[in-house]
Amino acid sequence: MKITELLTQETILLNIEGNGKLDAINQLVDILYSAGKLTDKETYKQAILKREEQSTTGIGEGIAIPHAKTVAVKSPAIAFGRSVSGVDYESLDGQPANLFFMIAAPDGANNTHLEALSRLSTLLLKEEVRSKLLKAASKQDVIAIIDSYDVEEETQEENIADKKNFIVAVTACPTGIAHTYMAADSLKAKAAEMGVDIKVETNGSGGAKNVLTTEEIENATAVIVAADTKVQMDRFNGKHVLETPVADGIRKPEELINRALKQQAPVYHGGSSSSSEGKEEGKKGIGSQIYKHLMNGVSNMLPFVVGGGILIAISFMFGYNSADPNDPSYNAFAAVIKYIGGDNAFALLVPVLAGFIAMSIADRPGFAPGMVAGFMAAQGGAGFLGGLIGGFLAGYLVIGLKKLLEVLPRSLEGIKTILLYPLLGIFFTGLIMHYVIMEPVAAINTGMTNWLSNLGTGNAVLLGIILGAMMAFDMGGPINKSAYVFGTGLIANGVFEPMAAIMAGGMVPPLAIALATVLFKKKFTKQEKDAGLTNFIMGLSFITEGAIPFAAADPLRVIPSVAIGAAVTGGLSMLFNIGLRAPHGGIFVVGLVDGNPLLYLLAIVIGAVVAALLLGLLKKPIEQK
Repeated sequence: MKITELLTQETILLNIEGNGKLDAINQLVDILYSAGKLTDKETYKQAILKREEQSTTGIGEGIAIPHAKTVAVKSPAIAFGRSVSGVDYESLDGQPANLFFMIAAPDGANNTHLEALSRLSTLLLKEEVRSKLLKAASKQDVIAIIDSYDVEEETQEENIADKKNFIVAVTACPTGIAHTYMAADSLKAKAAEMGVDIKVETNGSGGAKNVLTTEEIENATAVIVAADTKVQMDRFNGKHVLETPVADGIRKPEELINRALKQQAPVYHGGSSSSSEGKEEGKKGIGSQIYKHLMNGVSNMLPFVVGGGILIAISFMFGYNSADPNDPSYNAFAAVIKYIGGDNAFALLVPVLAGFIAMSIADRPGFAPGMVAGFMAAQGGAGFLGGLIGGFLAGYLVIGLKKLLEVLPRSLEGIKTILLYPLLGIFFTGLIMHYVIMEPVAAINTGMTNWLSNLGTGNAVLLGIILGAMMAFDMGGPINKSAYVFGTGLIANGVFEPMAAIMAGGMVPPLAIALATVLFKKKFTKQEKDAGLTNFIMGLSFITEGAIPFAAADPLRVIPSVAIGAAVTGGLSMLFNIGLRAPHGGIFVVGLVDGNPLLYLLAIVIGAVVAALLLGLLKKPIEQK
């Protein structure tokens, strides 16, 4: 695919007005939206700004390449903008940006599109291309310049394992569209100029390309990892590894290559699956690290909760005791469904949770000890809480083992992963779980489950109010996730009512936004009203994040309104004694709840209406803004 199939005259702006970063971003987003390339302008803009928060896309030399990959993109496109006087874009070299290429990639962008986008980013490294674009007199000239340099080349994987004094590198950025390939090309061009052999693996959106072989890594003088996102690091054990942001691969290739040749980098000894994650964790502190590991466990556990929970709920449609051979309502098919969902899928909840928490901490060596710890917790009555503790115990214990075993000869690296880590990790984790963790945590778990199961009506409603408000407060943030993890944990313990309140509360914010844009049209812009309609679908599907753009634009009115509405819904759900075995699905699983599904729908509708009315009362008419 040619670049100019994505960059057209309709998406070119020759004169950007204003001299601020937001001025440029807003105008480029507008031109993409006007050209029909976006389904939701505000969502796409928020994705662009989120990418800028990670690191500026002003790469220097007068270039900025803001980019995002999101469902808000209807079709892949590139917008070109130019400011002759320059825009203060917070570029890496501190200089104004003159040339802007805003890349819009849909969530399902195929390799053909991604390759075209990556070629564009590498073209901009050429000074003559930048110079001609600055002088282009018309949109047609811009297209012609890009076309003249856009040559599709077949990518051939090179093998340099038989060469001496060479280096290997990996480049990666969060979206894998622009910086990944620019850094790779910059390193390769500078290496060729210096007479140095180099092979660069790119971890882009289309997957890893030019992948480094074991032999190449083994024979390399050193490794450069220029990345702002996850990179598989264990393969570099024992090598000098220079870890740096992807932007340095673009701007400082000579310095990086010289440092690699002189082996001016520490020897990597494992313990992390990602260079960027290691740097981030050093900056963020223990709270952020624990949250990241916990969410890794929960996200991998959810498919088991959802699939198993829905199967159990379906079996109840044949009768609550239809899986019991001694009950008159017994149905053989219902029994099989409950067996698959309850005795098998649900049985894996806690082991999978603990296994993936441990894997997040210690990479693959932590997985087996974590799974065993989780299985012990599930079998011994320690439940979800025991699985959490077991996952963190296994992960950090394996990290300790890695440190202790560093003294072994490098020739034994293979046997560590195959034998020592699983053997010692499972053994010591199992001992601590059995003699220290299991009994007290099982007692706590049983006590908490009994307390929740026997809550009086007043306390149950209060719990529902709190959980509903938490789901709406930051809409996918830490508070929202804390409530959600609490609910999924209780499902594993056989308590289903809080999860119903949590899902209902999470459906309220987007539904309330959608309803408000219909009832109070004069208080929303046309763009907001268009986006509001999509929130009906998001709300019904339990995608709370659909309300985020509205909350970001007007937090003091939106957040209190939706939080109150969600709190009302959560309280009503608990009052109606509704239980939910599947922690996701929105409207599609309402018919499978324990209790009256119509009352559950009523709770959601009442909360959404309350929130919409509050928002309508609080917001000013659009003319007064």
